[in-house]
Amino acid sequence: MTKLGEFLAKKSVNKSQIARRTGLSKARINELTMTETSKLRLDEMYLIALAIDTDPAKMMSELCEHLQLKEIED
Repeated sequence: MTKLGEFLAKKSVNKSQIARRTGLSKARINELTMTETSKLRLDEMYLIALAIDTDPAKMMSELCEHLQLKEIED
């Protein structure tokens, strides 16, 4: 399960309803939630956040919390 899949599972939302509300296909929603190599586009994330009544910035922050900048040596 992807970070998005975990996020949606915590929210207990229905993926079919997200697909209907966002216009994304159910297959695409399944790919984004189950396939680790899938890439979530910004427009998709924004629509999903709106569909589940979540602040898009908060959602992005949670989905990307594992990312860090590289340290640069002088």
